[in-house]
Amino acid sequence: MRQILHVDMDAFFASVEQRDDPSLRGRPVLVGGPSRRGVVCAASYEARPSGARSAMPMGEALRRCPDAVVVPPRHGRYAEVSGSVFQIFHRYSPLVQGLSLDEAFVDVTESRSLFGDGETIARAIKKAIRDELGLNASAGVAPCKFVAKVASDLKKPDALVVVPEADVEAFLAPLAIERMWGVGPKTAPKLRELGYATLGDLAKARRFDLERVLGTWGEHIQLLARGIDDRSVDPDTLSKSIGAEETYEEDLTTREAIEQTLLQHAGRVAQRMVREGYSARTVVVKVKYADFTLRSRRVTLPEAVADTGSIYEAARELLEKFDLDHARVRLTGVSVAELFEGPPPRTLFPDVAAEKRRKLESLVANVADKFGGTGITRATLLGRDRAR
Repeated sequence: MRQILHVDMDAFFASVEQRDDPSLRGRPVLVGGPSRRGVVCAASYEARPSGARSAMPMGEALRRCPDAVVVPPRHGRYAEVSGSVFQIFHRYSPLVQGLSLDEAFVDVTESRSLFGDGETIARAIKKAIRDELGLNASAGVAPCKFVAKVASDLKKPDALVVVPEADVEAFLAPLAIERMWGVGPKTAPKLRELGYATLGDLAKARRFDLERVLGTWGEHIQLLARGIDDRSVDPDTLSKSIGAEETYEEDLTTREAIEQTLLQHAGRVAQRMVREGYSARTVVVKVKYADFTLRSRRVTLPEAVADTGSIYEAARELLEKFDLDHARVRLTGVSVAELFEGPPPRTLFPDVAAEKRRKLESLVANVADKFGGTGITRATLLGRDRAR
């Protein structure tokens, strides 16, 4: 029988801020940009009873929790702490599949002879994270990935939920359909209109009825609702993309202002790529206009890149494909996809300029980690940084 852990850090970004700054402990904390039009990256558990939560507009979160302390995100710091968390995972199994900086699946099936059963290993991981890093994590233990992930989320924070193989269907049956992967605010009402309120209802439904609402995905959903999930924990799975975006307090109205934001985003993306050891061939630019219309454009480059300059130049070229005449822009974003492990491959005739850019990127990332992201700023962004 397989034993899969899903380990999820509790309010990760906010918890790191509270750990690093004792004055924030016990207080409601919102991690995100100071702009009220920005988005909450994380909300501490002290802020959640008021209804504030991650992915909520900052203005709305502050209306619900006016006493909250707003802390700007430090992505380099979170990546550094995440690396320490994943090192703990790897003590117990080489089969670790990261889903984000703060959560992962760990297959401990072959580790039990060394460390004990899944519950024992989950307790050991949680204790190591608490004792060594001063943070809390929640864990689910189950025979498959889907059930482990559902279990880890049930009793947060600092939770440990174990689901034996014999109890999987009984465990899932009473849970609301919103617990199902991919069933969100648009899909859930349609399913409820058909009389499906729980995962047990989905498990017993006629497949034809589910496929009318969900298409061919209906069969997969029904199998998951029954606890049938044979997907393996794949340590080679990479993040689908790495990106950065921002919503602005005042709409951007000039190409120069928009280009500056693309440079800023490109820098954040490149620093994360350097820290996590990725390069990428595809660059994507996203623009949201004042009327909330969202547009994106992408380009696949002839060679993989991992530096600010290359990502920014690709983003500037993509910007030409957007209608910016008399436009008012409330959000911009840059991301990279088609990721590869390691730096861009060396060519037969080395590109000296590219090599210098890679070395510069490593320097910028190291300084940002050491000084909290305030060490080095590109000259082009000096005016923008002061304004912000």
